[in-house]
Amino acid sequence: MAVPKKKTSKSRRDQRRSHLALHAVNHVKCDNCGSDRLPHHICKSCGYYNKRQVFTIKPAVEEAAESV
Repeated sequence: MAVPKKKTSKSRRDQRRSHLALHAVNHVKCDNCGSDRLPHHICKSCGYYNKRQVFTIKPAVEEAAESV
């Protein structure tokens, strides 16, 4: 069985783990409605991407009526 010959220092261990840190999620403003969205994703509030409407968003009232 493999056993380390020397103790790994805190510095070496932490340098190895440096890429594991969490990063903040980047948001951009939607060109159409101005709400926050992820880059290269369709806007969830208006359905636009790249200044074109990709799909239509149903209002919450219609969704509730359909499920009944």
